[in-house]
Formats: sequence, structure tokens, C-alpha cells
Amino acid sequence: MAEDAFTEHRSLLFTLAYEMLGSAADAEDVLQESYLRWSAVDPAAVAHPRAYLVRVVTRLSLNHLRAVRARREEYVGPWLPEPIRTAPEVSDDAILAESVSMAMLLVLETLNPNERAVFVLHDVFGYTHREIAAALGKTDATVRQIAHRARGHVHARRRRFEPDSAATRETVQRFLRAAATGEVQSLMDLLAPDVVQLSDGGGKAVAARRPLTGRAEVARFVLGVIRTSGATTHVEPATYNGMPAARFLTDGALDWMVAFEIVGGRITGLYGIRNPDKLHRADAVHPLDRGEHQPWKP
Repeated sequence: MAEDAFTEHRSLLFTLAYEMLGSAADAEDVLQESYLRWSAVDPAAVAHPRAYLVRVVTRLSLNHLRAVRARREEYVGPWLPEPIRTAPEVSDDAILAESVSMAMLLVLETLNPNERAVFVLHDVFGYTHREIAAALGKTDATVRQIAHRARGHVHARRRRFEPDSAATRETVQRFLRAAATGEVQSLMDLLAPDVVQLSDGGGKAVAARRPLTGRAEVARFVLGVIRTSGATTHVEPATYNGMPAARFLTDGALDWMVAFEIVGGRITGLYGIRNPDKLHRADAVHPLDRGEHQPWKP
């Protein structure tokens, strides 16, 4: 049945669309349209369902990405990817964990749509240049040139990444305890000298409208946020985008979340989301899959 084939590959298709778009909402829209297209074809006429579906999702994601780029350029304050709650097991696959991390998704935003598609399909999902050329309707030589250019851009901008682990989660807990008790020195000791804080309110919630850099500036911001949090605010640990994170709930509702980038026991990046439009789907855990043990044509 067509529905069975689509359901079987849904996690992989969502992962592909999310890495292409940086938005769970947009990825779900692409999957919905992909399912409608899949339902309109005769499954018996499709020799390789997974390859067919990957091509459909890739092309729809490219169209969607081109449409939303202008809106993101007009975004109020820093734009961050929509966070997705991930299972701890995601960190077992280092490539998958880094590919959905906030830092990597921001790097992918610097690529043009074709570069992003080629990089994601080749370097994350492991498809060959020939397979990607067939998916994009381009020649092998063109795809190789795009891949070389995209990889150069990514390697020049990528940040060091350590996936979620017991050690990184402990660092976050120590940071939150220091912030809650106002222990400034303890807070500073956990921050890297070149730490960066990005806050996404989208003009719909209070958030810093520019990146904050350095221990002193980030510490002041964090302490200010904690001081203004109400007595009904509850903090709980979580994992988002393969990174240790904290959820801040006010009267039981998610008000904001922060994902932490940690290298060598020091926090190098904080990614805070307060835009309510990006928190609607922040409770559900999204199964991710890059199909590393599956052939292109099952």
C-alpha cells in the first residue's frame, strides 16, 4: 500500500526536509504535499519507493526554501531554526547529531538552495553525486562542482561540536544552578571566553535583538533573565537538536527554551527561542533517521 511505504520512510523524509528548511512546520508541510503526490501515483509503477520519495521531498523542499528566504531576511532580530525535541539516542550518530545542531543549521542558511540540497544529501545522507544529480535533474559534473563549493563554505564556518552526553548535561545543570543562585564567578567559569548568545523572539516576545558575545555580556544577560522570571517559572532539562537544553515553563506552559553548545566542558554557544510560533511543536519528540544502513534503492 502507498500509505505503508510512506509511513516506513517518514522519519527519514522528515529529517531530510528539516535539514533543508530549518523548520519543523515547513518540513511537515513538505511531507504533507509529498504524501498527496505519492498517493496520486500507482505504487506498482514505482520500482524504488524510497528513492522516489527522497526526490519528491528534495524538490519540494528546494521550492519551499526559495520561497521563505526573503521572509527570513526581514525577520526581527536573530533568526534561529525552529527547535525540535530529539531522543538522547540521536547523539549515538555523531553525523546526524551535528547535522541538526543549531550551529550547523545556521551554517546551512549561508548556502544557496542547491548548495544546501547537495551538501545535505551527500555529506549527511551519504548519497552519491550521480544519485543526487538524478534527484535534482542536473549533470554529475555540475553536482560535483556544487558539492565542492558547498563543502568549502561549510568547513570554513562550522563550529566545533560535541553531542549531548552525561558530561554536557552536567555542565548545563551547574550553569543553571549558578544562574539561579546569582553566583557570578561560577557562571563565568562555565562560559568560554568567546561564548555567543543568540535569542530568537521574532518580534513577538522579549529577546535580545543582536548577538551577545563574551563572558561578561552573556553572564549579565542570563542573570537578568533569571531575575525577571516569575516565581511560577519551572526549569527542566531536555534534549533539542541533539544538544543539551533547558525548558522554561511558566504556569505549566513552555515560555522559552535554550540549547547549549558545549566544547571541552565550557559553554561556547547559547541558542534561546522565545518566538511562540517556534514553540508550538516543541513538546513532541521527533524521530530522526538519515538511512545510513539503507541502500538508495531498497
